[in-house]
Amino acid sequence: MNLKSLLLAGGALLSGTAASAGGYQVTLAGQKNNGMGGVGVGLSLDQAAMFYNPGALAMVRDRGIQVGVNATLARQAFRSQYGGPQRELQNHVVTPFNLYAGFGSEDNKFAAGIAVYTPFGNKVQYADGWEGRYSLTEIDLKSIYVQPTVSYALTDKLSVGAGLVILAYGAVNLQRDIPVEGAAGAGAAHVELDGKATTKIGYNAGIYFKPTDKLSLGASYRSKIDAQVEGGDVTFSNVPASLGSRFTATEFDATLPLPATTSIGVGFMPNEKLTIGFDANYVEWSKYKILRFDFRGNNGAGGLVSTSGQVGGSNVSTSRREYKNAWTLRAGAQYQLTSGLTVRGGGSYDFSPVKDGFVTPETPDADRLGLTVGASYKFGSFGIDVSGQFIDLKKRTQTEADLVANNTADRVAGTYKTRVLIPGIGLNYTF
Repeated sequence: MNLKSLLLAGGALLSGTAASAGGYQVTLAGQKNNGMGGVGVGLSLDQAAMFYNPGALAMVRDRGIQVGVNATLARQAFRSQYGGPQRELQNHVVTPFNLYAGFGSEDNKFAAGIAVYTPFGNKVQYADGWEGRYSLTEIDLKSIYVQPTVSYALTDKLSVGAGLVILAYGAVNLQRDIPVEGAAGAGAAHVELDGKATTKIGYNAGIYFKPTDKLSLGASYRSKIDAQVEGGDVTFSNVPASLGSRFTATEFDATLPLPATTSIGVGFMPNEKLTIGFDANYVEWSKYKILRFDFRGNNGAGGLVSTSGQVGGSNVSTSRREYKNAWTLRAGAQYQLTSGLTVRGGGSYDFSPVKDGFVTPETPDADRLGLTVGASYKFGSFGIDVSGQFIDLKKRTQTEADLVANNTADRVAGTYKTRVLIPGIGLNYTF
């Protein structure tokens, strides 16, 4: 067992078990959109357009403020290739949130706003003694994005927009056991990595076109951001005194690409009460080839072995990821039942970017099917939005032979199965 086993946990850096998208991407940015399968690129529903398509913001006639929160409840199971009991993830509830404030000019041509959302974040903790404890025992991560946005209507049918995407806060804590002789208890030492990401800036831009009252089209592009942890803390525990000199690393650096996404969307409005949307998202996951950790100090030669030796005074370890570009397809609809009540439904299918033989415990990804429902009730200038999502990931199996063939023996052979339930609620005020 070598230090690469630790690196697979780092694959969840600012990510985690994605609730509604492949890899470590999460799209829970708007409650109305959540109830419609996550569509929004070709629609101008509300201020959440800042996330889905900044170009549509100028076409949102009601300016306002909205806030929403979701609870992701994941049930994940693992069974080793070599038999034994089924291991289940310890239950945790994570609450990604979003906040939008949008304002516009009196002539309805110019709009601006600020968006705050949490697109990456999760807490995962496996049961004590599980087969992959030398790869991962626990991860807890958080992130907050801030996006100031502007949008302008070039005509009454065409608008454009853009925003700065700022990784304002990111933090990760990941842990695993280390097999060493002479350790107390179960015969395992323990390592914990804890770090905060540096502030990074990207952009989100889009265009929105509504040629008729019954048809709308949209396209958007969200740029890649490299999330970097510099000088994160390394803490070893339960290490025998006789091996202390081998575990002296105190800090680490790591970088994780948050990939670019290109999206197109279409909206249909057959009548004043019914809205139908279709989206396709193309995520450039292929940028994620290798995860590299740089350690300052001895990372445990003899107990943990670096893959590349000493480089510039830091032990360097790498772990292969080899992600592939992937599509997500979404469809949804909403229907206004009364002047105050609107109901929604939708679905999505997400193609996993993780190749066979490259599945990791922190993100045991697979192709996934999502089903959604939602509703809104408006009373005067105030409104409440609720949504619910059920995400079913296909059962994913990898064997020891797969791992050896791909040189990915730093992860675990076995079968993963994950289901996620995501209720959400939001409040909005329009003016």
